[in-house]
Order: sequence, then structure tokens, then C-alpha cells
Amino acid sequence: MPLIDAEPDALARTYAQSLVELAEGEGGQEAIERTLGELEDILELAREDPLFGEFLSSRVLAKDARSASLDRIFQGRISDLTLRFLQVLNAKDRLSHLPAIVAAFDQIVQDRFGRIEVDVYTAEPVDGEELASMRSQLQEILGREVILHPYTDSEMIGGLRLRIGDNLIDGSVASQLRKLRDQLIRHGSAEVRARIDRILDAGDN
Repeated sequence: MPLIDAEPDALARTYAQSLVELAEGEGGQEAIERTLGELEDILELAREDPLFGEFLSSRVLAKDARSASLDRIFQGRISDLTLRFLQVLNAKDRLSHLPAIVAAFDQIVQDRFGRIEVDVYTAEPVDGEELASMRSQLQEILGREVILHPYTDSEMIGGLRLRIGDNLIDGSVASQLRKLRDQLIRHGSAEVRARIDRILDAGDN
């Protein structure tokens, strides 16, 4: 079966915390950041290549055979720490938990270094200058370093949506139209038209 993205559970957080402590002992923040980057690259490869994802998560493949393959694939391409960690997961039949472990590792890194990741969804691609401005505003509001992940959603009419952790902030035009529709149903067209007129009048002043 392929690797499946999952929310961090207690087991994933335990493995992630242990790896953070090992990385910190080997090189502090730089080693922690490097380890996270390597793990994310491995997950990305597994998502792009279903056969590789199957190789990591298969319970049919013998541990010894997979261990030798891990060495052949990653020796000299990732840090010894990351490779040793993959080997530990393989020995304990935990490689299928890698997505959840990496997610837990990422959460620990964000908390430790005062960062927060924000997914930004827009109808059209956003250029670098707009992203920089958005990041600056979010950092001022949230009081943390913001890592933006921009996405384009062709189904959006306009505006933007932000996902911060489990929270979705919807500022899209479609969302605003839905709210107006709900108000029409609840309060009647006359009241909604009056509210729209007030908004338009305020914009003219």
C-alpha cells in the first residue's frame, strides 16, 4: 500500500521528539533544519513515485532486503542521522508512519523556532511581491515568522483563503456571496438590499 498522509499521533510525536533531540545534539538548529528538509524531500519523492511509496510502506518486503535498499538509495545523499532514523523505522515496521512523524517533526520545529505555516489559496497565481506583502502582514498579526505555501484554486471566484493549522479563514468572493444568500433567506431581500446600499454609499464617501 502507498504511504498515506496522516495527522500526528502519540507514536509519531514520540519518534519526532527523539529525532529532534538527536539532531540538536549533532548540530543544533542547522542539523534540525537539515533533517526536516531531508525527510520532506523523501516524502515528496514517495508522493511523486508510487513504487517508491510502496517500497517504504510495504509489509510484504523483508526488513533485511529493504534495509540494504535504503543504504543503496540514500548512502551519501542524506545525512547519516536521517539514514539511521529510516533504518530504525524499518527495523520496527514503522516506515508507513513516516508522513505522520514528519508532520509531528515539522510542528515541533515551528514551535521551537517561532514559526507558523500558512496555506494561501487564490483564484490566480500570486507574484513574489504580493506574497512578500502578505507574509509581512501575517507576521505582524500573528507575531511569528510565517512560512507561506501558495496554492491556486481555479474554482475560486476571487479573494483568498488562508489555512493556519486546523483553522480555515475564508475571504473569497464565493464565501461572501454565500453569506449574502444566507442573509436573503433569513432576513429577506429588502434588508439585504438596504445593507448593500449602505456599503456602496460608504464607498462613495
